[in-house]
Amino acid sequence: MSVPVLTIDGPSGAGKGTVSRRVAKQLGWHYLDSGSIYRSLAVAVQKQAIDMNDAAAIARVAESMVLEFDCGAELVVRLNGVDITAEIPLESTGKIASIVASMPEVRSRLLQKQRDFKKSPGLVADGRDMGTVVFPDAETKVYLTASARERASRRYKQLIEKGIDANLSQITLEIEERDRRDMERESAPLAMASDAVYIDSSAMTIESVIEEILNLIR
Repeated sequence: MSVPVLTIDGPSGAGKGTVSRRVAKQLGWHYLDSGSIYRSLAVAVQKQAIDMNDAAAIARVAESMVLEFDCGAELVVRLNGVDITAEIPLESTGKIASIVASMPEVRSRLLQKQRDFKKSPGLVADGRDMGTVVFPDAETKVYLTASARERASRRYKQLIEKGIDANLSQITLEIEERDRRDMERESAPLAMASDAVYIDSSAMTIESVIEEILNLIR
């Protein structure tokens, strides 16, 4: 019996993480946050002071790192046994994650790590290329997006609530730059799968997005 997979792709800040975790919890399925895999690699690269131009060295770190996801009310991420959850949402982490994610050597090393999350009774996979590259045969695919302004506003509120100093205009610029880099990269660019359902969450509540996705599964 094949294991069902739901992929939820889209740009940074579209609400993929919150929606995917809650959908996975309601379905009782496993959860893959591919963005946190790349952000964890960014943290590892920073901690080891790896040269950002040394793709081979970054790929070796990607292959050797051991990751654990604890998907409770909030996602807890452990890198080689150390809790790095607080470092995952930082803008500096996201910036480096976007850079390392554009390296073909890195993506190929992490591809199998992501596919290994596919286990019974099912998997909800959240990322940029889940439906196009990692799980192209997934039964249900969603492309979840929102305007850059709306996504920046959401990120700003998240950071302020966590007591992290933030600048809305700067976040908007960084999101637009990340979108451009993600869409233009040679290896697995951010793109909507031809068989994905398009959802723009700019004017939607999280609950209504979740309900729409659960209806697709049903």
